[in-house]
Amino acid sequence: MLKPVKHIEPREGVSVSEILDSMKDVGVLGAGRLGRAAGIVRRMLDDPECFTFLSLSGPMVPGGLRGVIRYLVQEGLVDAIVTSGANVVHDLVEAYGGTHYRVPSGKDDIELRKSGMGRIADIYAREQDFELLEKAIYAFLDNLPSEKMTSLAPSEFLHELGTTLTDEKSILHHASRKNVPIFSPGLMDSMLGLHMYTYSTMKKMSLDFVKDLRILGSIVTEQKKTGAIMLGGGLTKHFTMGATILRGGLDMAVQITLDRPEGGSLGGAPLVEGVSWQKMQTDSSFETVIGDATIIFPLLVIGAMH
Repeated sequence: MLKPVKHIEPREGVSVSEILDSMKDVGVLGAGRLGRAAGIVRRMLDDPECFTFLSLSGPMVPGGLRGVIRYLVQEGLVDAIVTSGANVVHDLVEAYGGTHYRVPSGKDDIELRKSGMGRIADIYAREQDFELLEKAIYAFLDNLPSEKMTSLAPSEFLHELGTTLTDEKSILHHASRKNVPIFSPGLMDSMLGLHMYTYSTMKKMSLDFVKDLRILGSIVTEQKKTGAIMLGGGLTKHFTMGATILRGGLDMAVQITLDRPEGGSLGGAPLVEGVSWQKMQTDSSFETVIGDATIIFPLLVIGAMH
């Protein structure tokens, strides 16, 4: 039966939740995708039987989403995070007193380098903040019990690190308090990984990445349902979806990506492709939203709150 496109009617005092509902009623193109994604996110976060993953690729923390992610952890709305090492690093930079900046346009990269700053698109960070991070990580490792120096999985390491943080705005701080595991399969491909490497040249120190798979596997196989909100693609998306093969795939999923499918990369792959790999259940609910996660993700979370 054909359904008509329902047009969005502007009016005063409309809430984010109502706008998303209107987009669902539009039902087509990007508005329809976003509206349907909002409905899936609401069901995912409201279902006590659904174990919800939040997957983070790209500069989500320095890009303004630190507070949104922290809120989801703090309120018990997500059960595990799978993230790039970079997002962990940027949370730690701010936890140790650093800042991410908006710098006036006109500065070229050579000038930034000379002034001791690095650039992520139009986000800027100071070298001295990363020097503070290095000192803090060294101090943390110096105080880590010797029996843990070579026995921790990356998620256990990040939990231990989170317990030492006092910044109430920190994702790691609240994840440790709420026992929300943070998995970072690419942790070594980050400044934190580099600091652990340099520390290991002076004292014995290593992480057990295989142990993290055992921890994740035991979590997944115990769940009645699994869901995922995936920002960006790549390693974190694959790690999240791949783990759920152990129970036939995700039951609910939303991905927000700017990647395209033509090159065959996982980042741009439609979620329906995951059905063939048993990464998505055959009767699962899923939606892909094409766009910038720093715009779309806060709308989905705020909409789900109401």
